[in-house]
Amino acid sequence: MSMIQPHGSEKLNPLFVYDTAANEALQKEAKGLKSILVSSATAANAVMLGGGYFNPLTGYMNKADALSVANNMKTASGLFWPVPILNLVKDAAGIKAGDRIALKDPNVEGNPVLAVMDVKAVEEFSDADMALMSEKVFRPRPPEAHPGVDAFNAQGKVCLSGPIKVLNFSYFQDEFPDTFRTAVEIRNEIAERGWKKVVAFQTRNPMHLAHEELCHMAMDRLGCDGLVIHMLLGKLKKGDIPAPVRDAAIRKMVELYFPKNSAMVTGYGFDMLYAGPREGVLHAIFRQNMGATHFIVGRDHAGVGDHYGPFDAQTIFDNEVPAGALKIEIFKADHTAYSKKLGKVMMMCEAPDHTKEDFVLLSGTKVREMLGKGIAPPKEFSRPEVAEILIKYYQSLEK
Repeated sequence: MSMIQPHGSEKLNPLFVYDTAANEALQKEAKGLKSILVSSATAANAVMLGGGYFNPLTGYMNKADALSVANNMKTASGLFWPVPILNLVKDAAGIKAGDRIALKDPNVEGNPVLAVMDVKAVEEFSDADMALMSEKVFRPRPPEAHPGVDAFNAQGKVCLSGPIKVLNFSYFQDEFPDTFRTAVEIRNEIAERGWKKVVAFQTRNPMHLAHEELCHMAMDRLGCDGLVIHMLLGKLKKGDIPAPVRDAAIRKMVELYFPKNSAMVTGYGFDMLYAGPREGVLHAIFRQNMGATHFIVGRDHAGVGDHYGPFDAQTIFDNEVPAGALKIEIFKADHTAYSKKLGKVMMMCEAPDHTKEDFVLLSGTKVREMLGKGIAPPKEFSRPEVAEILIKYYQSLEK
């Protein structure tokens, strides 16, 4: 069986310039080009385009594509796509269609050139356009503010569209050399390992026992020979555990509790959008691009606050993703926790005779408090070896 096809094309087309001489020539050329300092979101989009994750896109979308994607999840030419991929600026600073420009990285000291862009159009979204995209893509439910909408609108309303050539992977390769991987690299490793059925798991936190068991459950039920734990390495919310700590905790869990050659620990460079259901669909697309055949979508996937129902990111696949639009399949997961009655981790929906009291449930706040005091959460909640790594981190904050 050959590997799952990327989204929208026969083979993966990463936009990173792999040819060293060509890359150096572009870097040299970029010094003489008009340049703009892009937003963190635009930089993250460049990293994802560079790594092949956003295949088959060739660069940033124009106004017509962005509005079409917001309205009906496809580009003007009919490509299925859930979230506009944009380069938004407050002021185009004299840039016009036909210009070749350098995009400077806001997240690296000295703002090196991240990519070179051929500008096809410079267009402005109206306030009504911005409001429409915010509503359709993020589906915010007041009363509280939505951080994804705020970040989206803070970038500006001028849209620069056109193809890009990516020259580096921002800070991700230097800061996370063992974990950051492009879709190209993950595909290659899946092929090397000889995996045929591969399930991907998204995380931005360390994995508790329930997450670990959920991965085992998905592998067993789907008959997968491989698991790719795929960590978000980009900008997170205040209070989130830094990636190196999370990385160490997950690697320890895989080393001790997964059979050899059954799990890969990797990460990708992107900022969290907190766009709930639409982001869940984007997550599925880029997992297909990296070679996964299945993707776990859990409860409140990519959500924030109380903006979404617990299973909105699952029902979108049934109700809004056209049949055949994606080749990857979704494994729908409920909240998982340790059942005191049954002595094992269960999906809550599969234990109808249970009440909340029958499960070992701890809030994030409670867990952080325990770890800060040097107390390991119960073994029904967290592996002791994982807790040890987290205790060290939380106690270092107290000092």
